[in-house]
Amino acid sequence: MLNNSDGKFNLEERTTKFSTNVLDLCKSNKILILNQNIIKQLLRSATSIGANYFEANGANSKKDFVHKISICKKEARETRYWLSLLLNTNFEKEKYIKILAQECKELTLIFSKIILTINKK
Repeated sequence: MLNNSDGKFNLEERTTKFSTNVLDLCKSNKILILNQNIIKQLLRSATSIGANYFEANGANSKKDFVHKISICKKEARETRYWLSLLLNTNFEKEKYIKILAQECKELTLIFSKIILTINKK
């Protein structure tokens, strides 16, 4: 978890770090017919989380912001799916993949909370 100097949580940094960690995982994987599509899909969904979060922060309206955060949540859930499939083809990186899957779960919960909070207002 990344904090600013004032102790506040920085989700832009966290989503960027997550994307970087997934890129590192994918770079370290031997590409096989068995995992090629999984890795491509994982890269797309994982990097989309941060990209959509950055877009959400530049949203023109509350509705647009909620829409972008909803996409972040959807992409985080999808990323967990691809990580679980990659785990089935890559047991030597099990610990690292499980850490990334846990981060996806936490990001999904954060985005869900943001959506609930904004919709209550």
